[in-house]
Amino acid sequence: MYRKIIDCVCKANFGEYYQTKSSQTANTDTDLALQSHHAVGYCKMVRAWYMDDSNADQRETHMLDPPVFVSLDELFEKCGVEYMKFNADTWETNVEFAELRKKRGYTYEDLCEISRETLPDYDNKLKNFYTEHIHSDEEIRFVLEGCGYFDVRDSDDRWIRVEVSKDDLIIVPAGIYHRFSLNTDNYIKVKRLFVGEPVWTPINRPGADDHPVRQEYLKRMQSC
Repeated sequence: MYRKIIDCVCKANFGEYYQTKSSQTANTDTDLALQSHHAVGYCKMVRAWYMDDSNADQRETHMLDPPVFVSLDELFEKCGVEYMKFNADTWETNVEFAELRKKRGYTYEDLCEISRETLPDYDNKLKNFYTEHIHSDEEIRFVLEGCGYFDVRDSDDRWIRVEVSKDDLIIVPAGIYHRFSLNTDNYIKVKRLFVGEPVWTPINRPGADDHPVRQEYLKRMQSC
């Protein structure tokens, strides 16, 4: 049984701490999935915003002027992206984290540390990460250290940038166009989780437009 003890509330400035108590309980996989785009715990909110069209350094924030922020509820509704928050220092003993892995069937995990010193073929890897693509499976990343950006396309094909840092867990659904970039700190360390054996090969745009996983994603979003 999964209990949502504290639900962090999205606010317009995304920079302060908020909390509201809840005794809501999820008894099904569906309830867990619907709840998982909320952060669990006493936390600083993740930030998400619509991007500008600048070709400047991808590691910059690329906010519109004025910024247009996206709440976690909007992120879930527009893109199907789910978000949770866990303490990266104590996740191994966290009951909710263990329950998430069990409910979602995550049976494989590893670590990925992205920096010039730790990642072989660093420049080419970053170029590949930032090439727009989809995956045939959902992409789960739990940030243990550092910071980065997941860019995802909304239903109108506009880019939304999601800033992730330590303690953030993001679930990018199969079939959504997305990409990843470091920020100007040039470092992130993440735990990657998978259902079964991982499939590493991205399916780049435009070749993915007619892929069955892409079509299934679009149908799923249209039905929401």
